[in-house]
Amino acid sequence: MDNKTQKKWYFKTGSLIVSFLCVGPFMLPLVWANPDFNKKKKIIISAVVIILSYFVGALFFNALKSLNQYFQFLQNEIY
Repeated sequence: MDNKTQKKWYFKTGSLIVSFLCVGPFMLPLVWANPDFNKKKKIIISAVVIILSYFVGALFFNALKSLNQYFQFLQNEIY
């Protein structure tokens, strides 16, 4: 096989999905460096990744807040 026509592993769709699941929005430079995506597709993917990252972050902080309240309640019940 010719190496020039072979797609790099970090530009494959599966690798981009795994990188999003592992590092979130830090994978966006891989999207923008990908020669297979046109500008419109890059903008759409970036917007989706940023929106999803925002909602996952909001859920995470909400969960931390709930856990903090729960442990404060337990602490007040024990003492």
